[in-house]
Amino acid sequence: MRSANFLKENNARHLWHPMANAGEMLAHPPKIITASKGVEITDVDGHTVLDAVGGLWNVNLGYSCEPVKKAIRDQLDDLPYYSTFRGTSNAPVIELSFELADFFKPDGLTRSFFTSGGSDSVETALRLARQYHKLKGQPERTKYFALKKGYHGTHFGGASVNGNANFRRAYEPLLPGVFHLPAPFPYRNPFSTTDGVVIAQSIANLFEDEIAFQGADTIAAFIIEPVLGAGGVIVPDESFMPLMRSICDKYGILMIADEVITAFGRTGAWSGSRLWGVQPDMACTAKAITNAYYPFGAVMINEKLTEVFETSKSPLASIGHGYTYSGHPVGAAAALATLAETKRLNVADNAAARGLELMAGLEALKAQHELVGDVRGKGLMCAVELVSDRTKQSAAAKDVVQKVQDVAYAHGVMVRTSGANIILSPPLVITAADVKKIVAALDAGLSGAIG
Repeated sequence: MRSANFLKENNARHLWHPMANAGEMLAHPPKIITASKGVEITDVDGHTVLDAVGGLWNVNLGYSCEPVKKAIRDQLDDLPYYSTFRGTSNAPVIELSFELADFFKPDGLTRSFFTSGGSDSVETALRLARQYHKLKGQPERTKYFALKKGYHGTHFGGASVNGNANFRRAYEPLLPGVFHLPAPFPYRNPFSTTDGVVIAQSIANLFEDEIAFQGADTIAAFIIEPVLGAGGVIVPDESFMPLMRSICDKYGILMIADEVITAFGRTGAWSGSRLWGVQPDMACTAKAITNAYYPFGAVMINEKLTEVFETSKSPLASIGHGYTYSGHPVGAAAALATLAETKRLNVADNAAARGLELMAGLEALKAQHELVGDVRGKGLMCAVELVSDRTKQSAAAKDVVQKVQDVAYAHGVMVRTSGANIILSPPLVITAADVKKIVAALDAGLSGAIG
């Protein structure tokens, strides 16, 4: 690696960062992360902090998971790449498809379609939904429903079902035939209530009303994050996802669970769908599937779809979709090792236990700091929403949010900001002591922001 001075001089000068303003990155260069160990990262100046972001919701097993690193090294020696397009396959991807079918069996998902990441997985699921209905003799089922504040990646399909204007406005017009329902958000919703059951039923009523207006025979799928992530960690009432599942079943609409964040234990359950007792028709996965060590994803598919695709004689049954790196042998080897470690360490139980401790700490911060309007979370995905006025629920200023992040970093913890939210998604292997460190750093950040 070149010198620290070289890195600093060229920081953001020759690349555009995703999800950032290019000019702002030049004016305020991003932190340069150069090393990691366990659940900690170190920057170019040698400052080491606990990574309460977990990379980007995806380093579930931490940065020192040797079995995954070894699997990658070994597979690079054996077979660094070969295509899985029609006619060829590879050993790791066959084994992985078997293991994932077993892992997701409680979710009713028995087939895999491999991708390069979360956005790819969402795009694949949206396409397969339309194709399924064509094979069923209902070609007019092309529309999609989604939730406001939902996040589903950045491909045109995913951006179209995204429920946040920040990911849409600059790229419109997007796909036609996409409709959004309110988020199941007790803190901010159009129903003038904080009762999660009432909110869930109100959204369900709107869904059925829209289905009646649009025509059920024009709707392909409803896509949902079991717990909304990038939109601010919105935890729905336990009745919500089952209620939406029942409506989808009633009208022949497919349910796509976007599990890119929630699969593999982050919520304290092995999948977000399983958390709420729901079996989706498809589930989009990525992120933690390889512990972030290799770009990889998988769409898991229910038997309802496999029966149609695998028995149809229609020329439309051929899947005319895929990626150069679908089923990459190195990614598949990484995923196999990750899945084995994920189960061996039982990270879902640790996420549940540490999540309760973290939420208790965040509630205490809310009681102590007027800057905190709301805290919410499930397992180890949590958010602290900052406000300038609790009564009006007005968002805190951007510089205030940034100050919280900066001071927390100085006190040894990396957190992520999204609008007025502080997002926490640490590795699922953190300890109770790590939780205390996160809460203490946030306490310092909240105090420093108004000091």
